[in-house]
Amino acid sequence: MEAKQQDLKKRQFWQRTIHEAVRSKLSIREFCRQHRLKEGQFYWWQRRLNGQRRTQGLQRHKTNGTTASFALVSNDPGAGDAGIELILRDGRRLRISRGVDEQTLRAVLEAVGSAGC
Repeated sequence: MEAKQQDLKKRQFWQRTIHEAVRSKLSIREFCRQHRLKEGQFYWWQRRLNGQRRTQGLQRHKTNGTTASFALVSNDPGAGDAGIELILRDGRRLRISRGVDEQTLRAVLEAVGSAGC
C-alpha cells in the first residue's frame, strides 16, 4: 500500500512540475537546469503521463517521426466551417477558423510553441 502512495506522490509531483514547465515558457533544458531536475527523467514522466491521456479518447498517429493527436470535434455536418482544432500537450484547445490569415496563424503558433502541440 505504501508503494502505491509513493507512486501517487511521484505522479502528482511530475504532473505539477510538467504543468509549471509549460507555463514558464522556458525550454525544458533551462527549466530542468533551474529546478535541478534531470532532463531525461522529465521527458520520461512526460511520456508516461501523456500515455495515460491517450487512453482518454485521443487517437495518436506517427507522422514523419513526430506524434500527432487527433480528436473528433463534432459529428454535425454544419461544423465543417469550424476549421481545425489543435489539442496542446497540456490539454488546452486551440481552434483555428477556416480562412485565417497566414501571418496571424504563424504568430499564434509561435506564441503557443513553447507549450507544445
